[in-house]
Amino acid sequence: MPPLPWVKVNPAVPGTRAHVLASRLELKSFARIPDYLLKTVSVFRQLRGSPGALGVSLDARPGRRTFCTLSAWESREALDAYVRTEPHKNVMARLRPLLRATTFTSWEVPVEELPVDWTEARRRLDEQALADGRG
Repeated sequence: MPPLPWVKVNPAVPGTRAHVLASRLELKSFARIPDYLLKTVSVFRQLRGSPGALGVSLDARPGRRTFCTLSAWESREALDAYVRTEPHKNVMARLRPLLRATTFTSWEVPVEELPVDWTEARRRLDEQALADGRG
């Protein structure tokens, strides 16, 4: 199943840089997939209305129990504000027991390079997993 297309959330200011976040969440079991999907709908809706969010894409691989996100933000501060705000904060706390492993990585790109390619995001996630001792 291919990744969901990039959804542009807010316009980027030309000539600025975007803070990109890629995440990979691996579930403990196939039975947890419906619960995971239900919990993440509100988080996706929140992202689409968040100040500073530039865009988002999702890569679901249910056959591998793996779900990846790729998002871009005006700044690290805008991303941090989103993460600390409900429903994201509560949903992530409720998801932790369902997860086998998580990997997060972030970097900056000129906004003109958005959307970031999934090949690049997966490469960076793999490198981060190795650095975290999970590769």
